[in-house]
Amino acid sequence: MSTETIRKSARYQGDGKRVVIVASRYNERYTDAMVANCREELKEITSGVEIEVVRVPGAFEIPMMVNRVLSRPAVKAPHAVIALGVILRGSTAHADLIGEAITRELLHATCRFLTPVIHEVLLLQNEEQAVERCMGERLNRGREAARAAVEMMRLTADSTIN
Repeated sequence: MSTETIRKSARYQGDGKRVVIVASRYNERYTDAMVANCREELKEITSGVEIEVVRVPGAFEIPMMVNRVLSRPAVKAPHAVIALGVILRGSTAHADLIGEAITRELLHATCRFLTPVIHEVLLLQNEEQAVERCMGERLNRGREAARAAVEMMRLTADSTIN
């Protein structure tokens, strides 16, 4: 995703809109940074948007919680969900299997509920990549997730597309 997707000058007026961030606690150093950057970016580029953070033990638990928050009654349902997590590859195929399962289930949730689910559960080679993508200025996936969520809320609210 381009870092230019949402320009900070184009502030989104989101009165009554809700964004839920579902984030893993596993690899906490990185996921905490992603959550903080995502929240900060949402606050910078929006006004009136309610932000809720739900933490789950690991990346594998993210899709279940995403489905749960999307199943809320309409008055509490989010207008976008941001899934944040970090999976570091090891010497087995486990990380790849988890990553594929999460991707499939997040896609299924966004299509089932017709609500944007922003997928930033990162499958990375090493901690160097995690630092660069979760804590860096140039490749900050938490900030990019916030921008994507806002852009999708704009698009789904556009009555010419509905």
